[in-house]
Amino acid sequence: MNDSTWGGTPPADPPAGAHPDLPPGHDPYGAYGAWPEQVPDAPTGQDQAHYDAVRSGGYGDGATRAQQHFPAGVGVRTQDDHTQVLSPIAGHDPGDEPDLRSGSSAREDSARVDAARLEPRREGLVVTEEPPAKPVGKAGRNLPQAIAVGAGLGGIIVASLLTLPVLFVGVVLLAVLVGLWELAGAFGRAEAVADASGRTAQGATVGRGIRIPVIPLAVGTVAMLVAAYARGAEGLAIATALTAIAVMLWRMTEGPEDFLRDMTAGVFTVFYLPFLAGFAVLMLADDDGAQRVLTFIILVVCADTGAYAAGVTSGGPHKMAPRISPGKSWEGFAGGVFLAAVAGAVCVTTMLDGAWWQGAVVGVAAAAVSALGDLAESMIKRDLKVKDMGNLLPGHGGLMDRLDSLLAAAPVVWLLLAAFV
Repeated sequence: MNDSTWGGTPPADPPAGAHPDLPPGHDPYGAYGAWPEQVPDAPTGQDQAHYDAVRSGGYGDGATRAQQHFPAGVGVRTQDDHTQVLSPIAGHDPGDEPDLRSGSSAREDSARVDAARLEPRREGLVVTEEPPAKPVGKAGRNLPQAIAVGAGLGGIIVASLLTLPVLFVGVVLLAVLVGLWELAGAFGRAEAVADASGRTAQGATVGRGIRIPVIPLAVGTVAMLVAAYARGAEGLAIATALTAIAVMLWRMTEGPEDFLRDMTAGVFTVFYLPFLAGFAVLMLADDDGAQRVLTFIILVVCADTGAYAAGVTSGGPHKMAPRISPGKSWEGFAGGVFLAAVAGAVCVTTMLDGAWWQGAVVGVAAAAVSALGDLAESMIKRDLKVKDMGNLLPGHGGLMDRLDSLLAAAPVVWLLLAAFV
């Protein structure tokens, strides 16, 4: 290995014009002289023998710059595309040439150099600093940013429902495909960890991420949502079963290693994403489908907003599930249930011609199940050891971090609205 700090092996003879007038030791190909008056004591933790050898000239006048290089560096300087480790010996830094003068002037200059070394170098040094923290609210998110992003997403959904309801199917399809991409990425970053006996929880290969078959999942997602809109619940069920079979067959072609783990994750994804999202499409297939979908979305948004407001206002002293999601509290849950019940009573009576108590029941159920969906995704993220599924939505994280509550509440709201109105 080349020990030269200049990144090359010195030639046998110094090249022409290679700094003939520089003092000994300053020509990269020249010999070092011993500077006993400039060699300090060894810093704490360093071998004093190296420094004593230089002080006594023990390394010899013929030693090159690389051979007299000391192990303790004080920084990294980028110069002419070369990286140089700066030795603590005076004169090893090209920007800190040794003063050959004697007397008090030299000592004063040396003191100034030592003081300058205590200050962080701004030019030539690679300085790493922590970026300033982004402003967040009490609940750990940038509230104005989150509201703006949420309002934009809500506007897209409402516009699709009020103009041409079939466009809502496209919005759901796009959201599920993005969520599939985020979930596949999170699975891929997960690594199996062996216990003390060398075994893993599922017999998986240590250090290998979970691989779900994305192509059959994406194709199956399209088939499932289209079938739900065209054929109702029966079409959704048949398409789901076929997609699960396709996922298993596709994964079998990649070999037996970690098959059970990957196949289980793939089938789970079939039911967690496109199957649950299909119930929102089933609502749209009814005669008053646009109103049902609007009611469903309003209830989930009100549950989330009420929980956030109540949790921040009260401080959330009573934690709901501290090991799963430390930010969620029973106070926040109560606030979400209350606001969703009020919103349900209003929406069902004004848009769906139902009774107020029916709307309240739907609202309470939607709030409870959406909280469960949020906790379930928190469990997935903790198991995969990721904070967010992605960073697509500023103030929210990934799209999956917004879909979790909607996915869990969709089948419950669909079933209750079908029973009541």
